[in-house]
Amino acid sequence: MTKAELRKIYLEKQKSMSPQERRGKSEAISNLFFDKFRLSRIKFLHCFVPIEKFNEIDTKLIFERVWREFPHVETIVPRVNFETNEIENLKFSPETVLTQNQWNIHEPSHNERVETKDIDLILVPLLAFDARGFRVGYGKGFYDRLLKNCRADCLKIGLSYFAPVQEIEDAREFDVKLDFCVTPEGIFNTKTQETR
Repeated sequence: MTKAELRKIYLEKQKSMSPQERRGKSEAISNLFFDKFRLSRIKFLHCFVPIEKFNEIDTKLIFERVWREFPHVETIVPRVNFETNEIENLKFSPETVLTQNQWNIHEPSHNERVETKDIDLILVPLLAFDARGFRVGYGKGFYDRLLKNCRADCLKIGLSYFAPVQEIEDAREFDVKLDFCVTPEGIFNTKTQETR
């Protein structure tokens, strides 16, 4: 299926989840992430703030555990600059005040930025992904542009409620592939195409 077809199907699936199902799957994803990935050498971790109307994975569970157990890690969240259509990376801590933008997405109200080249690990929102590591997002291209500007050794990890689809038909080689995808059932390594 194409990105547009998959986007329609998986956005509906995601939105139709009950609060209990969302919580359970978010907890499983968070636990698997911390079980698998070592943060000892990570200085800057970029992660999205969930968009509630899309029923996104509750990443507050990840932020809170990073702040509690890995105080050396600086957490960063995205803010879209709609003049440039680029994502800005803003520092995010327990003290950060969030405000809603015109699309009701929560973003920090300050301007403390981090350069994209400084990001060591990025957790990427997605609706679907395939075995090769290609992803389907919301179609605006914000993360595509951000991922292209990340360092080659930046760990790119997708978070998904769902298992991989067989193939995203219109994915192109210039699309940036994810290194891993974490689902409630396991971690998918896109290089070996294995689930653990």
